[in-house]
Amino acid sequence: MFEGGLNVDYFILLLAILLLLGVVTTKFSSRFGVPALVLFIGIGMLVGSDGLNFIYFDDPHLSQLVGVIALIIILFEGGLQTKWGSVKLILTTSLSLATFGVFLTTAVVAVSVKLLLDVNWLEAFLFGSIVGSTDAAAVFSVLAGKNVKEKLSSTLEAESGSNDPMAVFLTITFIELLTKDSTSILGLILSFFWQMGMGAVFGYLFGKLAVYAINRIRLESSGLYPVFALSFAILTYGVTMLAGASGLLAVYVAAVLMGNSHLTYRNSIVRFNEGFAWMMQILMFAILGLLVFPSELFHVDIMLKGLMISFVLIVIARPIGVFLSMPTSAFTINEKLFISWSGLRGAVPIVLATFPLIEGVENSQLLFNLVFFVVLTSALIQGSTIPWVAQKLKLTEKEKPTSPHVLELVSMGKANAEIVEFFVPEHAKIIGQTLEEISLPKESAVSAMIRGDELITPTGRTEIHAHDILYIMAHKSKLKSVTEYLSKQNIEKN
Repeated sequence: MFEGGLNVDYFILLLAILLLLGVVTTKFSSRFGVPALVLFIGIGMLVGSDGLNFIYFDDPHLSQLVGVIALIIILFEGGLQTKWGSVKLILTTSLSLATFGVFLTTAVVAVSVKLLLDVNWLEAFLFGSIVGSTDAAAVFSVLAGKNVKEKLSSTLEAESGSNDPMAVFLTITFIELLTKDSTSILGLILSFFWQMGMGAVFGYLFGKLAVYAINRIRLESSGLYPVFALSFAILTYGVTMLAGASGLLAVYVAAVLMGNSHLTYRNSIVRFNEGFAWMMQILMFAILGLLVFPSELFHVDIMLKGLMISFVLIVIARPIGVFLSMPTSAFTINEKLFISWSGLRGAVPIVLATFPLIEGVENSQLLFNLVFFVVLTSALIQGSTIPWVAQKLKLTEKEKPTSPHVLELVSMGKANAEIVEFFVPEHAKIIGQTLEEISLPKESAVSAMIRGDELITPTGRTEIHAHDILYIMAHKSKLKSVTEYLSKQNIEKN
């Protein structure tokens, strides 16, 4: 229908349909335990030329552009909600998985590809590089709302947020080796360390700048603050990439720093980016679904070889990468098995698979179709069984109550006041005390409480229970004092 020039009205209508279908499918995703990304991809394939033929699409350049923009937003949203207190405990392990683990996975997959396909070693290692890293969009989406142990979910999220530089480095390295007569291996290795190191540095600097600007600049509308924050994420990526470093790593680092700092209109920023990240996931996976042709993807030869490669990746390569990259860590065997099983593939491998297509690498279409099939297999098999595997390995914990989304917190920037949310864990010292008995700093008070599903208007005689969620209104100058007081009472910030 849309082959050639696009009719603007039809295109807008199609976009609306894609978004509506994408939002509705999230309901089926949670009900049937199928990762949402699979359904989004299915929508793309359904409306494509091999499906209902609503639109003909075969532009890897546009797919790559949309994919990168979506990954920036998804990584930014995931970083905003990452707790630094949990991440710093497993940072070394996550970085080892993101580098050495990706390399080991790449090597093992490459050997299987060489044995199964009629390709040379460089093409085999190119394929291994593309599927070597886990995907932040898939990991954040599947783990959201699951009661997996915090240490494990933090490890997987930190790994997926930081392993893109290694995958990109390996992919570009093997593309250059395939397409150029002479390539400096030393130069490529130095480039990798530059990408990792300067990506982290740029992320830290732009994160600090964003926090300072958001808290100091008073905008006319509170609705501008989420846009202002997101603009820093895009700016971070753009400047970092121009410097030859890893833009995606920089975005994740900046987002983690911002998410663990005091931010004016924090709730609005987080909620806006949560919804926007979902929208970009829908568009990204739908467009990637449009890019593939089901008649080619579900060819018997592609399916058989894809299943064998998926088996090697899931059952052999990923566990080898996990166990050998974290030999001295404090993780148990069951925890390592769970991390091995939870190495989801998603948008990143598909976007990376467009690189060989654009560069005209031999067998690039074959590699793309196989990568796509491997991603679908990973999402369907691993993504849908993660909660079950966590339960079988006894790696779940009690689900912490969260504030209902109908409770809208506001940041009163012009009044120099903030409403801060705190969760009361089971071991908190103030459990059993009344609000009169706790010694919050002056110019601060508990203005609301959530207990179970009930909103409580507190008085001085209201007693604090485990798992209560406290909403404390405080003058901005007292926020640090409030946080320090609650920390001394052994309350963990939510």
